[in-house]
Amino acid sequence: MAAHGSTPKRKEIYKHEAPWPLYSMNWSVRPDKRFRLAIGSFVEEYNNKVQIVSLDEEVSEFTPKSTFDHPYPTTKIMWIPDSKGVFPDLLATSGDYLRIWRAGEPETRLECILNNNKNSDFCAPLTSFDWNEVDPNLIGTSSIDTTCTIWGLETTQIVGRINSVAGHVKTQLIAHDKEVYDIAFSRAGGGRDMFASVGADGSVRMFDLRHLEHSTIIYEDPQHSPLLRLAWNKQDPNYLATVAMDACEVIILDVRVPCTPVARLNNHRACVNGIAWAPHSSCHICTAGDDHQALIWDIQQMPRAIEDPILAYTAAEGEINQIQWGATQPDWIAICYNKSLEILRV
Repeated sequence: MAAHGSTPKRKEIYKHEAPWPLYSMNWSVRPDKRFRLAIGSFVEEYNNKVQIVSLDEEVSEFTPKSTFDHPYPTTKIMWIPDSKGVFPDLLATSGDYLRIWRAGEPETRLECILNNNKNSDFCAPLTSFDWNEVDPNLIGTSSIDTTCTIWGLETTQIVGRINSVAGHVKTQLIAHDKEVYDIAFSRAGGGRDMFASVGADGSVRMFDLRHLEHSTIIYEDPQHSPLLRLAWNKQDPNYLATVAMDACEVIILDVRVPCTPVARLNNHRACVNGIAWAPHSSCHICTAGDDHQALIWDIQQMPRAIEDPILAYTAAEGEINQIQWGATQPDWIAICYNKSLEILRV
């Protein structure tokens, strides 16, 4: 990146130490909020925190902009995929419920709690969710109760207040035979209606909101190991990546060739925890795991075997449990380990 004016050369790595162990984390995509991330604590009790931090490029340090309480650790945090800045400045978190927050400095306010089990005190925890990039009024959640729920959000004008956010269930479906661990919308077919999920039954299943009566099984783990993560290629919707529980490898699938992985990325020496495709390239993916490594791979030569990553970051001082590639800043990858958030220039 070119330096403008007389600013000194920027660093390759910036680090933020949080007061608590970190798990979930996400880049903001608003054009006016460069280098802003939300991070979630992982403390095994009810009281947890979410913090919004922003890089002060003058002093090369992250500064906390807002910290708020969150019941239970967040299983995922995601900013509204609004790269033009036309929607309210929202972020969502999953845990016991899906919550929508309005970011502010210093106060971030809870807009709504989305709960589709109105007639029971018991709630099945949400494992993950995804916010639709084509239609930011759609959010899909995955739950340990075998279901996925697609929510519709409404932003309404209220006299005397800017606007408020509410949500309703558009559809709920039993997606797997066991717990569902991740859900992700695909950019295929217009990017609004197709999504996939993975779960404890070891399958990757694909759904279309226009034809929910049937789903397609894209892949089943040969050992029926639970599949924990799912990520679609950001440029080519034919490809997705998934990772099984306690696995040291990442499996790349091509939806046109179901059931057979087109590549296996297996240089990690301990289990993989995170996968993130490049926002700007169809052939780059980053993986991170318990071996303290973040690896970037070039999958261009598929279906020929991919032996080694093209870049390796091995200086993390702990097991990396989260990795995110900045959608609006493709030169930067963020990782979390222990109490640390690091952003790395790639």
